[in-house]
Amino acid sequence: MIVQLLFALGLTLLSSGFTVSTATAQLASADSMAEPTSDPLEGVNQPVFQFNLKVDEYVLHPIATGYNAIMPDAAQRGVNRFFRNLAVVERFANNLFQGEFVDAGQEVGRFLVNTTLGGVGFVDVADPLLGWKENHEDFGQTLGVYGVGTGPYLVIPFYGPSTVRDTVGMVADGAMNPMSYFLSTIQILAVRAGTTTTRVINYRSMNLTLFEDADRYAVDLYGATQDVYLQRRAKQIEE
Repeated sequence: MIVQLLFALGLTLLSSGFTVSTATAQLASADSMAEPTSDPLEGVNQPVFQFNLKVDEYVLHPIATGYNAIMPDAAQRGVNRFFRNLAVVERFANNLFQGEFVDAGQEVGRFLVNTTLGGVGFVDVADPLLGWKENHEDFGQTLGVYGVGTGPYLVIPFYGPSTVRDTVGMVADGAMNPMSYFLSTIQILAVRAGTTTTRVINYRSMNLTLFEDADRYAVDLYGATQDVYLQRRAKQIEE
C-alpha cells in the first residue's frame, strides 16, 4: 500500500511505541474480537484495498527491497526524520488550531534546532538535547476535536485507509504546504510525487515484513486494518 496503509499498520502503531509484533497482535485481536464496523462504501473500498495491496506486492515491495540492500539502516532513519521535519507547518498549525500553544511553539523550536544543528532534520537533536518531542497533529484530528464526525470509512487508491473527514483534512494539510504558494501546479505535483515516493519507499524499506506479519495473524486483513485505523484515529483525537 502506497501511503496510509503503511501508516495504519506502521506509523500509527510504531510511532506510539508499538513493535511490529505488537501491531500484528493488535490486528489479530481487532480481527477476532471487534464488533462489525459500519462500512457503507465497502463495495468500493474492498476492490481498492486489494488493488493497493497488489501495487505494494508487485511495485513498492520489490523497489523497497532493493533500496534496503544499498541504504544503511541509519541512513534510512535519517531520511525518515528529514521528511518528518519538513511537515512542521501542518503540525504547528494544527496544534495552534487545537489550542495546544506550548506544543505549537515546540514544533517551531524543533524545526529550527533540527534544521540547523541536525543537518536539515536528518538527526533529531531537539528531543535528546531539549526534551522537545514531535507533537503530530493533522487537520483531520482538528476537525474531530471540534466535533466533526468521521463520515464513512474510505480507502483511497495508492493512499489507503481514510475517512471522509480525514480526506478533507488531508487536502487542507496539503494546502498549508508553503510550496503551494511559490511553485506552479506542475512543479508542485512533480516535487510532491518525488518526495512522497522517496518517503514511502524509505519507510517501506524500514518495515519490509510489515504486511507479511500482519497477514499471518489477521484472517480478514481488510477488516483488521479498518479497525486498527479507526481505533487509532479515535484515540489520537481523544488525547
